[in-house]
Amino acid sequence: MIPMVDLKTQYHQLKDEIDAGLLAALENTAFVMGPNVQAFEREVADYLGVRHAIGVANGTEALHLALLAAGIGPGDEVITSAFTFIATAEAIRYVGATPVFVDIDPRTFNITAARVEAAITPKTRAIMPVHLFGQPCDMAPLLAVAERHGLKLIEDCAQSFGATIGGRQTGGFGLAAGFSFFPSKNLGAYGDGGLVTTDDDAIAAQVRKLRNHGSEVRYYHDAIGYNSRLDELQAVVLRVKLQHIDRFNAGRRRAARLYTEGMADLPLETPFEDGVGVHVYHQYTLLTDHRDAIMAALQGAGIACAIYYPVPLHRQNVFADACRGVALPHTEAVAARCLSLPIFPELTEEQVRDVVQAIRSALNA
Repeated sequence: MIPMVDLKTQYHQLKDEIDAGLLAALENTAFVMGPNVQAFEREVADYLGVRHAIGVANGTEALHLALLAAGIGPGDEVITSAFTFIATAEAIRYVGATPVFVDIDPRTFNITAARVEAAITPKTRAIMPVHLFGQPCDMAPLLAVAERHGLKLIEDCAQSFGATIGGRQTGGFGLAAGFSFFPSKNLGAYGDGGLVTTDDDAIAAQVRKLRNHGSEVRYYHDAIGYNSRLDELQAVVLRVKLQHIDRFNAGRRRAARLYTEGMADLPLETPFEDGVGVHVYHQYTLLTDHRDAIMAALQGAGIACAIYYPVPLHRQNVFADACRGVALPHTEAVAARCLSLPIFPELTEEQVRDVVQAIRSALNA
């Protein structure tokens, strides 16, 4: 059996470090906003090259609080991708704003500056690019559009921890960014967790207040806030894993290269790297006209696979009324043909060969 992600193998590699940290935190008994949360925020800010990193409950809340702190609210429009997990658009709706979906580049799966600019209206207040599957968006033209039209740019980095553009980490380009530490992510906790990053002192102060019931001083509340704090025990796990993140991402890129080389002669499209930044392969997603046959062959061989995402957001029931008549042909074509293969740092060459062989058998190649 080859899983989509092998968390057990990774845990056993880090077991001594993680167990020692968890036991120390249990002995310390500072379970909410304790020393490990504070230390992780400092360490991850340093890694990402940002002034502020604020731990929150999960990646959805990271985007939600970033939007709130940026002043996005009812009547505003936020331009984003329909080819992403629903949390991206949920966060926009949470603040009362309207997600405006634009089509993607069919090779990178990310939104482009030209399509964003074409969708701008008098109600547009922000752009939320998604660095999907670990592939960084082309940020320079997006930032230029934002500046030209006076828009705020908030990055969705839920799948891109460690991805870089010109040596600069995703999460450090916009006004703010949201990260997810869901267990399967490149930097994953052992439960939910999230992070807001920003170089703006006012945004950081507002996020810190909002995550803690609208309070800066205990029992004094200046706003209606949320209970959205990163858990101390999750911070222990993240501090350990952060020390290994470059190695983890290098392992994902190695596995991706082996996949791509092994399938170079097959009638399918392997992931495209546009050279703008360093892809960290949260997912290894190919495009094929033979998806059902390949899935059946993989599953028959005990190999996991998944479709991320079978129904783009503009076709989801929850957005049906708002998106009536919206056509995003590249998004819809990719959703109909995409298939994600197992990808994790510990994936072996033998496992990659097994996956590729199962695909070859499905294609009679």
